[in-house]
Amino acid sequence: METLSLSTQIILAIFAPALLVILFTRITFNHYVALVLTVALFAASVQAGYTHRWWIYLLDAASLTVGFWYSTKSKKPKKKSVS
Repeated sequence: METLSLSTQIILAIFAPALLVILFTRITFNHYVALVLTVALFAASVQAGYTHRWWIYLLDAASLTVGFWYSTKSKKPKKKSVS
């Protein structure tokens, strides 16, 4: 079932979850919803059997954490109106 090489799986595990969280944050304007959507997407891929190594799961989790941190920090604060 594994059609991707090991190096490709590692690169995707490092970058894909973080980029998906950032993308979903830009679409939904909520970083919590983006995190839930990304976790659900990766849980479905694990359930389908696309990943078999536990350390790939750890790379995914670390990347999710970095993406969530970045999307939390990149949200611009609302400007206060002066009246």
